[in-house]
Amino acid sequence: MTRVRRARRRRTKIRLFASTFIGAHSRLTRTATQQKMRALVSSHRDRGRQKRDFRRLWITRINAAARENTVFYSYNKFIQNLYKKQLLLNRKILAQIAISNKNCLYMISNKISK
Repeated sequence: MTRVRRARRRRTKIRLFASTFIGAHSRLTRTATQQKMRALVSSHRDRGRQKRDFRRLWITRINAAARENTVFYSYNKFIQNLYKKQLLLNRKILAQIAISNKNCLYMISNKISK
């Protein structure tokens, strides 16, 4: 039989990665390996999902603030007029303005509506 030289090193690396997992997922090598693969797949998938979720949150906040001001009836018209006037503010910044300083958002909306 051939000699496996890196087995202990590989197992140690897996155990270090899985040390925060609960129960057998942190103690048994085979289970820890499966959980490591699953964790890496989830982290890769959720990086993209996180970007989508935050964009949805920002859009919801901007829409609520725009409807509250009664200058624009919807988020759609607000963004459309922003692009027409070439005011390039991204949704993250607009959402922060909508939360922290509603008067500033009101001024922006008045500026682009005229």
